[in-house]
Amino acid sequence: MRFFNLYCAKKRIFVGNFAGSGYQFACQSASYDIFSTLEAMFIKNDRIALRCAEPTDAQLIYRWENDREVWRVSGTYVPYTRFQIEQFLLSNNDLFSQKQLRLMIVRCDDASPIGCLDLYDYDPINERVSIGILIDKPFRRQGHAQAALALCLDYVFHDLMLHQAHCVIDELNVESRHLFEKQGFVLCGRRKEWIKTAEGFLDELEYQRVNEVG
Repeated sequence: MRFFNLYCAKKRIFVGNFAGSGYQFACQSASYDIFSTLEAMFIKNDRIALRCAEPTDAQLIYRWENDREVWRVSGTYVPYTRFQIEQFLLSNNDLFSQKQLRLMIVRCDDASPIGCLDLYDYDPINERVSIGILIDKPFRRQGHAQAALALCLDYVFHDLMLHQAHCVIDELNVESRHLFEKQGFVLCGRRKEWIKTAEGFLDELEYQRVNEVG
């Protein structure tokens, strides 16, 4: 199961450079105090935090994955069942064994999930990973995607010590293109007439950001 660059990009999205040092990251079971854990253990800034998706997030993810309005950018063609999503969260949400990891984007002030961020196609040999991001509709255009992406890149480059991150975005998804460009991603390729839509074919754009430090 992958996700998108929404606001959004293709199984990839979004805002401000809040990345910094000193955060901690942990994936835990649902039996903890969410607020104390936000304080002590998550990748976070003063606005949002990233945490591992839990089985208790299944209903919310079920709604996002089955929203037909975002299927073009997510590359989805058939709906997911809640059971499929629960099974993914219970057994497959692991970057090192399954090459993918879904993180929930939550607001620090009330711990409410407002979107999710996917790392997928993880390649430890070539030191790279793909990124996809979704922000729920009521919370878009508020800077959350940029904050989440900045935190994610700090994790990818400083904790995972990867060489590069990349994403693919359809040519009409201008908001997602701007999001990744603001975080240092550069256009490196174009697949002509790659995505079929009811109105015709769209080009798919590939972006990458190389870790200049690593």
